[in-house]
Amino acid sequence: MTSVLYDAPGPRAKVRNWIYSGIFVVLFGLVMWWALSLMAEKGQLAADKWTPFVTDSQVWTTYLIPGLLETLKAGALAMVIALPLGAVLGIGRLSDHAWVRGPVGTWVEFFRAIPVLMLMLFSSALYSPQFMDVPSDTRPFWAVVTGLVLYNSAVIAEIVRAGVLSLPRGQTDAAKAIGMRKGQTMAYVLIPQAVTAMLPALVSQLVVILKDTALGGALLGFAELLSMNRQISANYSNTIASLIVIALIYIVVNFALTSLASQLEGRLRKSKKGTGVVLGAEEIDDPVPGANTAAGA
Repeated sequence: MTSVLYDAPGPRAKVRNWIYSGIFVVLFGLVMWWALSLMAEKGQLAADKWTPFVTDSQVWTTYLIPGLLETLKAGALAMVIALPLGAVLGIGRLSDHAWVRGPVGTWVEFFRAIPVLMLMLFSSALYSPQFMDVPSDTRPFWAVVTGLVLYNSAVIAEIVRAGVLSLPRGQTDAAKAIGMRKGQTMAYVLIPQAVTAMLPALVSQLVVILKDTALGGALLGFAELLSMNRQISANYSNTIASLIVIALIYIVVNFALTSLASQLEGRLRKSKKGTGVVLGAEEIDDPVPGANTAAGA
């Protein structure tokens, strides 16, 4: 299949691809064999390192599951806030008014340039008794969520802006021709078509949000999933095994998130809004209330 960004490989290219794939598989197998051999030499593959995850339910009920729930709670709350905030900021950057576009652009560039870990640290200091007196047991959670929202809303704003600007200029011109205002054009024409273009990047950013909750566990004492490795290791002396199990949990959760997003993207592409199809006069009489009246005027 040939597209704008991809040419279908010919017979020679297919052979090269198979050779490269074979070389990669062999090298990957050798690296895995070396890693497992090294772990075996250090006693990390011994049964007593791994059996607690099967025989001792306390590993899951006391450490892994509570840590996973805290990770999901912080990540979900940050996503719920960052997504609409990022969309508003992205649309604001496209405003025709300089008094809107300027401050929004400054906000986005400022928070996009600061590492998310620094935002978490600043938020933790802001929530200290000296300023806001947030309870100490919830302060790490709110500091993590605040840092994630500030940083990722700025990134999502750029994704939204790029998605809208990627649409053909003719879409805007057609909307103007039937009398749509700027807000109506954005809401009814541009944003619905840009959603599918933005979705892969948005999903990637949501995965980043989920993984970045681990930063709060590393420096702020947030009891998220990765931080449970320290407690499990202290009780069972199996640091490598617990890290591998935690990594597998992250993989499963992120794979579920991306799979759900892929299904959503497929449905959007099948719909007229998702595929960017412009409705014709024979399909709808008045796409926006008052638009035809304005056009006739």
